[in-house]
Amino acid sequence: MLKPPDDGKARAVADRASIFPLEVSRLSFSDRGRTLIDDVSFRMEGRGITILMGANGAGKSLLMRLLHGLLQPTSGTITWGGRPLDVEVRARQAMVFQRPTMLRRSAEDNLRFVLGHLPGPAQDARVEELLADAKLEHIRKTPARLLSGGEQQRLAIARARATDPDVLFLDEPSASFDPASTFAIEELIRRVHADGTKIILITHNVGQARRLADDVVFVSRGRIDTHQPAAEFFAKPRSRTARAYLEGRLDLDALDYL
Repeated sequence: MLKPPDDGKARAVADRASIFPLEVSRLSFSDRGRTLIDDVSFRMEGRGITILMGANGAGKSLLMRLLHGLLQPTSGTITWGGRPLDVEVRARQAMVFQRPTMLRRSAEDNLRFVLGHLPGPAQDARVEELLADAKLEHIRKTPARLLSGGEQQRLAIARARATDPDVLFLDEPSASFDPASTFAIEELIRRVHADGTKIILITHNVGQARRLADDVVFVSRGRIDTHQPAAEFFAKPRSRTARAYLEGRLDLDALDYL
C-alpha cells in the first residue's frame, strides 16, 4: 500500500512557484535536413501521470529530450510556467533513461552523492526513506554497477527523486524487464507521483500505460497525433494511427515516415 505524501514535502512544493503549465508552440527539430519533430503545439498541466506512446521512431524520445533541454529546437518555443527552459527551470526537472548510468560506488552512496547538501542526520533519514521506498535496503552496500537491471532502474529513479523535482521524465523505465521488476518500478513511480511530482513517461507497454496513465500523448511521424484522457484514449482513440497501434496493426502512413 502506498503511504500518503509527507505533509512537510507537500507544503514545500506548494510554497514555491510552479514551473507548470508546460506550453509548447510550433516546436520543430531537424537533423541533417530531415524534420523529426514537426510543428508540435500543446499545453500540459502539472498534475497526473502523462504517458507518451507511439511506434518506434515516431519522435517520443526526441520530444522528451527537447522538453528537458537536452536538445535545442530548430524552431518554436518551450515555456515552463511562462518561463523559458533556462538553468533554473532545468534544475527542477529530472530524467531517467532506459539504461541509467550508475556511479562507481554503492547503491547507498549513489544517493548520498545527490544529497551532499544535507546535514548528516537529515541526509541519513532521506537515504533511509529513498532506499525503503525503492525496496533496496538489503543491497545498500552493493556496488551499484553489480545490481540487476531492475534494481539499477529503481536506484536511478530514487536518485532522481532525491532532487525533489517538479517533473520526472522516464524513458521506457521497465523495457525488457520481467513482470516482478516491472511491478516494483511501477509501484515506485506511483510513490514519486504521490509526493506531488509530475510524471512524463514513455512506454510501448500498453498494459503499463493503462495501469499508470492519467492522460496519453500519442506521437506519430514527429507530430502529436492525439492527446486524450487515458480512459477516453483506450476506449476510443481519436486517430486511425492510434487505433491501429492499440490493435497491434501496422499503420502504413507511419511506416512511410520511419
